[in-house]
Amino acid sequence: MYDVIVIGGGPGGYAAAIRASQLKGKVVLVEGGHMGGTCVMRGCIPSKLWLRAAELLEQSRKADEFGLQLTVGKLDYSAVVARKQGVSNDIRMGMEALLANNGAEVVNGTARITGPTSVEAGGKKLEAKNIIVATGSAVAMPSVPGLEGAALTTDQLLDMTEAPASVLITDPTYIGVEMAMLLSILGSKVVYAVPGPRILPDEDQDSSQRLAQSLRERGVQIMPRHTLVKVSGKACTLKSGDKEQAVEVDKVLVSGRKPVNQGLGLEALGVQFKEDGGIVVDEHCRTACPTIYAIGDCTGGWMLSHAASAMAICAAENCLGKTAKFPAHLVSRAIWGIPQMGSVGLSEEQAERAGYDVEVGGFPYSINGYAMLRGEVDGAVKMVSDAATGEILGVHIVGSCASEIIGEAVLAMQLECTVAEFAKGFRVHPAFSETVVDAARDAAGWALYLPKRN
Repeated sequence: MYDVIVIGGGPGGYAAAIRASQLKGKVVLVEGGHMGGTCVMRGCIPSKLWLRAAELLEQSRKADEFGLQLTVGKLDYSAVVARKQGVSNDIRMGMEALLANNGAEVVNGTARITGPTSVEAGGKKLEAKNIIVATGSAVAMPSVPGLEGAALTTDQLLDMTEAPASVLITDPTYIGVEMAMLLSILGSKVVYAVPGPRILPDEDQDSSQRLAQSLRERGVQIMPRHTLVKVSGKACTLKSGDKEQAVEVDKVLVSGRKPVNQGLGLEALGVQFKEDGGIVVDEHCRTACPTIYAIGDCTGGWMLSHAASAMAICAAENCLGKTAKFPAHLVSRAIWGIPQMGSVGLSEEQAERAGYDVEVGGFPYSINGYAMLRGEVDGAVKMVSDAATGEILGVHIVGSCASEIIGEAVLAMQLECTVAEFAKGFRVHPAFSETVVDAARDAAGWALYLPKRN
């Protein structure tokens, strides 16, 4: 008998198998496809590689600002696809090697849970004390009449040999924003229709507005409060209230995702599900069946690789007799656009709704020396805190390297650092990271490089 059966070889399942093995557990991982899951093969890694190509293309167009006279040629799409496949394959092979190095057994095949401690996969019957479900997510095709004929999924986009001349995007989340940024830089005409009043509805309003402005500057047409209701050829019918409007595009991007957990046999074991289809888990990543845990995209919600990995550590440790809790409030979010976005914790609006007396500090990239010398002055840092205690409730960054700098805020919140403590810190100069300390000083009421408050 195994200590743990892990179902799924993406970032969550892979991390769970290794962590359980480190704790001297006997582990078997079941994977029906390629190791690496969505993140490595069809999501995080491929999309960020494409965005890196777009970033270099845009930077080369501005090289004359630094005295470089460059002739910018066309993007070789096939070269980007080849690099994407090469990097993904390298990561996949590294994952397979590390699983073997840690002594985790791997079974190839589709899994079905036949009992609280039993799984059938690859023609084998497996028994374990605990099961960790890490089956990930898949592209979700909206039920819009006529959509399938015009649909361009993110899986297809990341293998494209040319950018579509025009595209409609309807996903208001980070995936939609990244793809709108990518396609606009590559020359596509992008129409971005979202059902609510703004893109990124769950992020801080200031971050949403900054990224929306960046998209508009690249020619993206943002249409708030519009929902796609019908597609006929190139004609897409959008509805806003009682009014309908038609826009013509070559493709409609399908980037939303849904949890994959059907057909596993979970329903018969009393496992519960959310409205979005995700598996319900507690703070220990345990389902309603006490021997079954679930992690990552299959639980719905964030659908972020690093969240899956953190949940994996929590679940694996609990399976091996430890008591671990998943720190959901420390899950950071990022957008690898130009500029980038990084955030963690509550937005100003969310903190106010939660009843906090909110104190906010901010610092613009436009007066950060490093941003100025690099010509990357778009963006700002915003720190949201509890005025009574100085507790950092959330940090929101739009600007260069935001996906890296947000790690400072995650660590500060993990160690329960107050605004006053953060404000007394200092960083190497010149650097983008100085902006976070300056925002903390503003929240503490003694910003050095901003005008006095009234």
